[in-house]
Amino acid sequence: MYSGRVISLDVDQVEFPDGSVGELEMVRHPGASAVLPFLSDPEGEDPQILLIRQYRYAAESYLYEVPAGRLEPGESPDVCAARELREETGCTAERLTRLTTVYTTPGFTDERIHLYMATGVTRGESHREADEFLEVETMLLSKALALVESGEIRDGKTALTIMYAAGFRVGL
Repeated sequence: MYSGRVISLDVDQVEFPDGSVGELEMVRHPGASAVLPFLSDPEGEDPQILLIRQYRYAAESYLYEVPAGRLEPGESPDVCAARELREETGCTAERLTRLTTVYTTPGFTDERIHLYMATGVTRGESHREADEFLEVETMLLSKALALVESGEIRDGKTALTIMYAAGFRVGL
């Protein structure tokens, strides 16, 4: 029905588990990667991380987020994560560790996002897209967890990546 720069919209004829048939609107998305950069040892007592604070039209405000973006055609999730980290923050990482892959909103989209953490991070110059309005912020992991708990971090991929990395970071 529609094909745009980021998404397309299809109306699918679906056979449901009970054998009935119906139509479902599906937002098609190529997938994405997100990465939580650790500026200090992730196994340390309270490691330092990097987040971005980005304007999001849909939310009508700035949101704390992990660097993230959609997969380019033929691009692997780890290459996408490294590219988005570099473009949005100017940072490069010695190591990207895959945390998990999740569906963002499976009720209406096939988008999957691959979550990573980055270590051995070196700062550099960012190369943002024209529609990206963001600031890079450094904070302690404990502060980010407190922002998740208080609801100040409202972006799902960011909250999950922070909590996943905090819960499973030892021995990664």
